[in-house]
Amino acid sequence: MSDFSGGGARALIVQQDFGNDDPREAVEEIRLLVESAGIAVCSVLQRTGRFIDPATFVGKGRLQEIAAEVLAFGADLVVFNHELSPAQERNLEKALQCRVIDRTTLILDIFAQRAQSSEGKLQVELAQLEHLSTRLVRGWTHLERQKGGIGLRGPGETQLETDRRLLTKRVKLLKERLVRLERQRAVQRRARTRGDVLNVSLVGYTNAGKSTLFNRLTHAGAYVADRLFATLDTTSRKLWLSDAGNIVVSDTVGFIRNLPHTLVAAFHSTLESVSRADLLLHVVDSTSGTRDFQIAEVEKVLKEIGAGALRQLIVLNKLDLTGLPPVLDRDEYGKIRRVRVSAKSGEGVSLLREALSEIAFEKRQNVNDRPPVGIF
Repeated sequence: MSDFSGGGARALIVQQDFGNDDPREAVEEIRLLVESAGIAVCSVLQRTGRFIDPATFVGKGRLQEIAAEVLAFGADLVVFNHELSPAQERNLEKALQCRVIDRTTLILDIFAQRAQSSEGKLQVELAQLEHLSTRLVRGWTHLERQKGGIGLRGPGETQLETDRRLLTKRVKLLKERLVRLERQRAVQRRARTRGDVLNVSLVGYTNAGKSTLFNRLTHAGAYVADRLFATLDTTSRKLWLSDAGNIVVSDTVGFIRNLPHTLVAAFHSTLESVSRADLLLHVVDSTSGTRDFQIAEVEKVLKEIGAGALRQLIVLNKLDLTGLPPVLDRDEYGKIRRVRVSAKSGEGVSLLREALSEIAFEKRQNVNDRPPVGIF
C-alpha cells in the first residue's frame, strides 16, 4: 500500500475537460476511484480548456487556484484525472508543497490494496515498478532495505544509478516468477477442462456487477463490494447446467477508461483466461447513462489482449433498478444477442442459464462433429 492512502488523507481532484468525455461522468468516476483508495475527497476543481503546460500541465493562473484550494481545504494530496509526466509531477509538488499523483498512479495503488493472491501481488508490483521507473525522484530506499542496503552500492555509483540497478533487477525477478506461475496454471487448466467443455469469462466495466452475477450463477462466494476494482484475481468455477452438463465460468478484473498499459501488460497472465474463453459474458450496468461508452472501452481492452473477435453475449444487469422485465433477445437469425437480468435479485438469471445451455450444447455438437484426427 502506498503512503497516501488511508489515515484520514484528504484529496483535491483536478479535472481538465478537453471535450472528449462526459465531464460529469469523468468527475464521478475519478471521485469513486479516490474513495476506493480510502481517501476522502475534500474538493473538485473542474475547468474547460485545451492548453497543457509542458512544465506543470496547468497554466500559472490555474496553478495558483489549485494552491489556494489546497490551503483552504487542508488537502494532503492532489489527484489529477490525467496522465502527468515525471517532470510535471515534480514541478507541481514543488509549487503546491504536497503530494501530487496522476490517474495511473491512483489506479495502481488501488490494485495494490486489492490484490489477494500471490500472483496478483506480483503483477501489481511489476506494474507499479515499470510505471515508477521514470519517476525516480523520491529514491528507492525500500528496495535497498529488501536487498540489505549496505554494500550494494558500487564504487563511484550515484544514488540514482544504484536505484535504477536495483529496480531493473527486481523487475527481472518478478517477470521470471510470473512466467513460472503462468506455466503452472496452463498445466492446471489442461487438467481441468476438456475440449468439449464451454469456457466462459465474465468481462465488463468495473462495478458493472460481474462478481455478483458470478456468485449468483456458481454460488462461489467471491468478494463483492459497491466500489471500483473490487475483484482483481481471476476465480474459476464449474457450473452445472441440466441441459448441457458442466461448463467453466471465470470472474475477472473489471476494465475502465484509460486503463494503464503497464497494468494490461502485467496482468497478461490473469487476462489470459479471457483471451482463451469460448464465450465472453459482457456484463453492462444498464442504469449507467454512459453504458455505450463503457461498452466501447471494454471492447478496446479486449482487442488489446487479443480477445476482440471472441463470441460475446451482452448481459444487461441491474434490471431491479430500471424496472424493465427480464428478456432474452435474439437476432434475425435466431442467434442469442443479449439477456436482461438482475444479478442482485436473481430475476432473468434463469434466462441466462438457458442461453448458456444452448451455447454449450452448440459447442459440444461442433466438437463431436469433427472428424477424428489421423483417419482418412
